[in-house]
Amino acid sequence: MTKPHIPLDEIRAQVEGCRKCPLADGRTQTVFGVGNPEARVMIIGEAPGKNEDLQGEPFVGAAGKYLNELLAVAGLVREDVFIANVLKCRPPGNRDPRPEEIELCTPYLREQTRTIDPEFIVTLGNFSTKFILKTDIGITRLHGTVQRAGKFKVFPIFHPAAALYDGSKRVVLEDDFATLGELLRQSAQAAGAADAAQPAQGAHAAQDGSAPESAASAGQATAQVARRQPSTPTSNRPSPTTSRSTFCSDALSQKKTTVRRAETIALPILHVALIY
Repeated sequence: MTKPHIPLDEIRAQVEGCRKCPLADGRTQTVFGVGNPEARVMIIGEAPGKNEDLQGEPFVGAAGKYLNELLAVAGLVREDVFIANVLKCRPPGNRDPRPEEIELCTPYLREQTRTIDPEFIVTLGNFSTKFILKTDIGITRLHGTVQRAGKFKVFPIFHPAAALYDGSKRVVLEDDFATLGELLRQSAQAAGAADAAQPAQGAHAAQDGSAPESAASAGQATAQVARRQPSTPTSNRPSPTTSRSTFCSDALSQKKTTVRRAETIALPILHVALIY
């Protein structure tokens, strides 16, 4: 029996009442997250800053304004995505999250992710990337590549704040968000092709008396359609790669019969977007 998803309002109430670590003593308020509860893209940052702590919403300062610009590069607005952080309370002086704080706080993030069920998780910066992918590899090496965390496609990107201190990061950030937009478009096109193929397959089966194609055969047909389309490179970096991590493994282990996992392989962007 699969574990039911917890409504976001219920998770929010749990977060607001949480006093599991000392961060609760210094917070103005918790920062649960904001956005579309059925978003295709979930963006995960590190922890709330001063402005976020005061307003109770993630990414509302200078980095948040730049994030809005970056979303536009990908063809998105804030209302399209869901934005959250690894920690729900501000660390004193905006210091780095501590391991014990991450351990105590991230069950809320796991439940948020299960409930929202995004297609892509965009990790911003080192802390969220290393937590989601359970890796020690830094964001400098992983940014702009498609990774795997259970059934989720994970796309690591530098934190927008990095561009506020290092102007050279702006080009990299904008390039990666442009790649994200292309991945979303290709995935939507592939899904549309699969939907369009279903009625034609049913009509063909009715005419010749053959049985409808299995789900596996339909998936193969979709991939073949996608592979015939030209892939447009979005940068000079190597093609994105896929990998898997144990993020949400407690929840995803109950869905093994319905999730087809991808092996670790190097693929062009177009093919990566079709792995489920």
